[in-house]
Amino acid sequence: MASAPNHVSLRSLRPLVAGPAVIALAVAGTLAVGVNTPAQAATCGGYVGLTFDDGPSGNTPTLLNALKQNGLRATTFNEGQYAAAYPAQVRAEIAAGMWVGNHSYTHPHLTQQTQATVDSEISRTQQAVAAAGGGTPRLFRPPYGETNATVKAVEAKYGLKEIIWDIDSQDWNGASTDAIVAAAARLTNGQIILMHDWPANTVAAIPRIAQGLAARSLCAGMISPQTGRAVAPG
Repeated sequence: MASAPNHVSLRSLRPLVAGPAVIALAVAGTLAVGVNTPAQAATCGGYVGLTFDDGPSGNTPTLLNALKQNGLRATTFNEGQYAAAYPAQVRAEIAAGMWVGNHSYTHPHLTQQTQATVDSEISRTQQAVAAAGGGTPRLFRPPYGETNATVKAVEAKYGLKEIIWDIDSQDWNGASTDAIVAAAARLTNGQIILMHDWPANTVAAIPRIAQGLAARSLCAGMISPQTGRAVAPG
């Protein structure tokens, strides 16, 4: 398992208030995904899982536009508190062809919590995402990648598959756009990369990530709730 990122302080840098421009982008983000995107047109020799944690935020419409423009689909692991605050952006994620997972309600260190608190963190996020129009999540990413028997028991209670990652882009730690692109270049069939909703360098990396995957005949796939690996969208 990759080491758990410690991005609490950096997460506070995200824009949390959606102004008129962001709202307009969110509306634009509800447009249907084009049927002739590069990823769909490419011959897929394998699939990888692009994942973005900690949304939705004021940056989500920009992220979704970059993904759509480059023919990529991804899994967004949303925090319940933000899904409740920005329901329109959860709907925009779905409309843009993304899959929405559960990333706890307030992003605590779950392995330090009681089972009742873990249950609350997971169950409230299930409810918040569903209420926002994101469906009922089937995938769960524990904050910081930290898990134990208690966390796994609660995940099982709600029918969730635990998803960690194979490659950490380090975008939460100030990684450059070049470094994020290089991290994605290490992905192989079935593997998953950790990225985040809010870093500008991550959004800037998306066109080059798309080009790199296409050059290696890899496509952005969904994460299987059965195996936890990236597979063809179904």
